[in-house]
Amino acid sequence: MPTPRPPKPVCWPPLDADHLLVNSATMAAIEQELFSSGLPVEALMEKAGLAVSRRLLTRAGSATSSGLLVLVGPGHNGGDGLVVAREWHLAGRPVRLWCPFERRRPLTDAHLRHARWLGIPLLDTAPDPADPALWVDALFGLAQTRPAGDAIETLLGERQRQRPGALVAIDVPTGLGSDDGEQLGTVAATAATTYTIGLIKRGLVQDSALRWVGRLERIDLGLGPCLQRQSPADPLLGLLAADQTGAPWPALDPAAGKYARGRLLVLAGSARFRGAAHLALAGASASGCGSLRMAPAQELAADLWQVHPHVVLEPGLGATPAGGLALAGLPEGWLERLDAVLVGPGLGGLGSGDPPTQAAIAAAEARRWGELVDFEGLLVLDADGLNRLAAMGADWLQRRRGPTWITPHAEEFRRLFPDLAALPRPEAAAAAARRSGAGVLLKGARTVVASPDGRRWQLLTACPQAARAGLGDVLAGYAAGRGAMAQAAVGPEGGAAGDASWLAAAALDHALAGLSCRERRGAGGVSPLAIAEALALGAGD
Repeated sequence: MPTPRPPKPVCWPPLDADHLLVNSATMAAIEQELFSSGLPVEALMEKAGLAVSRRLLTRAGSATSSGLLVLVGPGHNGGDGLVVAREWHLAGRPVRLWCPFERRRPLTDAHLRHARWLGIPLLDTAPDPADPALWVDALFGLAQTRPAGDAIETLLGERQRQRPGALVAIDVPTGLGSDDGEQLGTVAATAATTYTIGLIKRGLVQDSALRWVGRLERIDLGLGPCLQRQSPADPLLGLLAADQTGAPWPALDPAAGKYARGRLLVLAGSARFRGAAHLALAGASASGCGSLRMAPAQELAADLWQVHPHVVLEPGLGATPAGGLALAGLPEGWLERLDAVLVGPGLGGLGSGDPPTQAAIAAAEARRWGELVDFEGLLVLDADGLNRLAAMGADWLQRRRGPTWITPHAEEFRRLFPDLAALPRPEAAAAAARRSGAGVLLKGARTVVASPDGRRWQLLTACPQAARAGLGDVLAGYAAGRGAMAQAAVGPEGGAAGDASWLAAAALDHALAGLSCRERRGAGGVSPLAIAEALALGAGD
């Protein structure tokens, strides 16, 4: 029995060290506050290095049995690595050092002198990439802005080729931008584990960084008091599995009938993309939405009722010249008595034809979109719904009277907001949400959700084997169904209509359903329909 979700909290998830994703400037400001309070820099370095050392001492595997080789950089990241080396040496474990830099910050240089006094070996030349020890990347860490250089990049590339999985990174892998997760040169260090110090650096969870970061583990430094005094105005908050229970769904009246538990109309599927209709309905059905309707393509009507007998089917719609769903056939009053409408999965395009036919199709399509402008319920736009919107221009979103959610992948986002697409994903989604007034779910391996009011969320976990055709159709249906339920429940205490935190909560549910499928069925069993089934088992109100 799923745990009931409480009313919307003041902040979800909590703005704490487990959830706050920071850039290098914010992290530097927090560290400076600690130093200004009287905490010595040496003490913070000791806390970080000792914590990483303890993690490594408990690490199992053949790499650690051969000891450590610590790659020491010139800054305080190198100092962290030297603390690790010292502790390993004092614990009687084999450890060696390689420091390719002549100049070092004073504290790091002091640690290196002590390490040499202890007798820890220091390599005179670059290490062999096939070295059997576990390499600890302590070269640069936070706020890298330049490539590491040809020699180091070549070494790191060969290390991964010859000994994959035998390197860990302290804070940030060498060659990776800590703010955007982009490579700074041609190669970055490929870490089996990255031990991020204090707080999670936002670049480490971006899609572009995942292959370099490996398993991400946060080293706690007790920064809670700093976060309370120095909370960023528009934080980026990571979403963990534990955040699912406290997600902000408005509470439904336990006596509510089907029409008071969310009324959703689905416009999905077409003569060309028939499966999208089934997948969107599977996701919507898994949401627990009380009343589901669909205006299907004429070719699908005979099959849909057998698979989804609980769905009320409107008269079938015709096809556009491209085989897409022709919205012109929607009847008068089609938006009455609805809490939400989903437009897009498998909708197909309009196509081309003779000028009079094209003009008639465009005019009919424009009328339906004009009616959606005045619809006061929640509108969810996905896939071909977004492509049709892009042809009209994203400014259309600003005219909407009701709340809107859009769920683009990277290419769809680029078509809608070409001037924003080059920004880092959290910034791009936030800028699009502010401009359009819509909640934005920017799909990816680590999906980002942004609200027009500046709030942002990013998934910190997901199942890579779930990245299959049709997965987004299930997500769109599920999010629209949950949004319809939330719309039906919104009252004086329920929060703003269409709150984007509901969209973020739906994305988290969807990601966790993929992980649940993998656990129960194996990697090959993580299909879109299996995820819809997992959502149905876990959906609560």
